[in-house]
Amino acid sequence: MLFTGDLSKMPVEAESRVIVRFQDCDPLMHLNNSKYFEYFFNAREDQVSKLYGFSFEAMFRELKTSWVVYQHQIAYVRPALISEWTRITSRVIHYNEDTMVTEYFMTNDQRTELKTMLWTTSKHISILTGKRVPHNQEVMDYLAATCVPNIDFPNLQFNDRIHEIKYALSQRTNA
Repeated sequence: MLFTGDLSKMPVEAESRVIVRFQDCDPLMHLNNSKYFEYFFNAREDQVSKLYGFSFEAMFRELKTSWVVYQHQIAYVRPALISEWTRITSRVIHYNEDTMVTEYFMTNDQRTELKTMLWTTSKHISILTGKRVPHNQEVMDYLAATCVPNIDFPNLQFNDRIHEIKYALSQRTNA
């Protein structure tokens, strides 16, 4: 069993509080651009384990499948600074039979300022063949339960989404 949580009670949004580490910053005291990916992926791995009881190891072992990154789209809106506490939000905004799009964004600790936004498109593959395979029913049920509702992803533009999130943060609502 890949997910130990109750699907009907799974939140669609996950959030972590993270400090920007000295060793991850450039000479201007900004988080190095490449480190955002590590921060986002580490936060997501922790979040799905805690919230959904999901284990990537179990997916490898039981299904012999995994997700691999197909594409990233990232915007560096404002720098994350050395020793700054930040919030990392992650959520699935689109999926189909073999694809998942995860949206990540980093804000200041008060969730009033957008720092970075990332969309990661992942393909579901067999670890035995390296080829794309459809999600099994358990994974599809998880994606259905945790995908943000009412996002028309095929017609959504990345830059428009940045503006939506910035506006939602200014209004203290969820985008």
